[in-house]
Amino acid sequence: MKKITLIILGLVVGMMTVQAKTLNDTARTTTESRVAPRIDLYQIPVEHRFAPQNPAKNLKALGGGWVAGKGHGYLRLGERVIRANRFYGLSGEITDITTTGVYITELYGEYGLGNNLEVSLYFPLFFRSTLNSIRFEQSNRVQPGDEVNNIGDINVGIKYALIKNKPFVLSASLLLGIPSGVVGAGNTQLLQTGDGEFNQMLRLDVGYSFAPFYLTAGVGFNNRTQNFSDEIHANFEIGITYKKLIAMLKAGTVQSLNNGDAAAAVTGIFSNNTEFVSAGPEIAWLFNKNFGFSGGVAFAFAGQNILAAPAYNAGFFVKF
Repeated sequence: MKKITLIILGLVVGMMTVQAKTLNDTARTTTESRVAPRIDLYQIPVEHRFAPQNPAKNLKALGGGWVAGKGHGYLRLGERVIRANRFYGLSGEITDITTTGVYITELYGEYGLGNNLEVSLYFPLFFRSTLNSIRFEQSNRVQPGDEVNNIGDINVGIKYALIKNKPFVLSASLLLGIPSGVVGAGNTQLLQTGDGEFNQMLRLDVGYSFAPFYLTAGVGFNNRTQNFSDEIHANFEIGITYKKLIAMLKAGTVQSLNNGDAAAAVTGIFSNNTEFVSAGPEIAWLFNKNFGFSGGVAFAFAGQNILAAPAYNAGFFVKF
């Protein structure tokens, strides 16, 4: 009986010792976690002077040279509007045209397949293009308007980080433009929701962060098919973050190489030998950790074969 009692007491003491060790290890782990928490890719402190992520990534307003990171992503549902009664002609002169409207409900998304690899999708879910009616004063005759409603051209992309986790980052991208929109639509056969050609663009994007500011710039070569001229794309952006707000100034240009013979459109935003230089402000605001709003405007200061009017955009986004 004494032996059995001693065995039981030994087991109890052993169990209590193991339990005490487990509690001690748990307490140590908890203490260490409080001292050195894991830094989430999207929550790097803005005050970190050499944060490896774009300060804008805290609001996820623009990818630029930065890659989202494995399992992280961004979705934005927005509206883009252009309404113009003037058009940049072939030599850059501005001419009057019948008032034209472009209204795009668009979905944009990014998702990190790996720490260095990201895929993207731009999907114009609903593309509405319109021409106003015209009333002639002397004859009182009315020329009816026109419209087309369809999806637009879809863009899919893949981006790879060449340099990351530093104040300076560099990435390379391949973007594919799928001709899912329509051309020659409406009763006038002048309206479009796409350009009708499959294009491929190679891009290089750089970024530099020095909180609370960041800079990003990119350049790309767009190879167009169906006898459309190839293009050079370039963009520049500077932004500043303050708590849940980011304010940006964006500029961009598209320059045609004029090496294609496809006919130029007389209205809209899809044409051969299209060129423009634009710039404008944009803001983004986070309502909570993952949900926010962004909006902006781009003014065209020069152009060729494109509408001469500001382009407005606004939408809600979620990051994860």
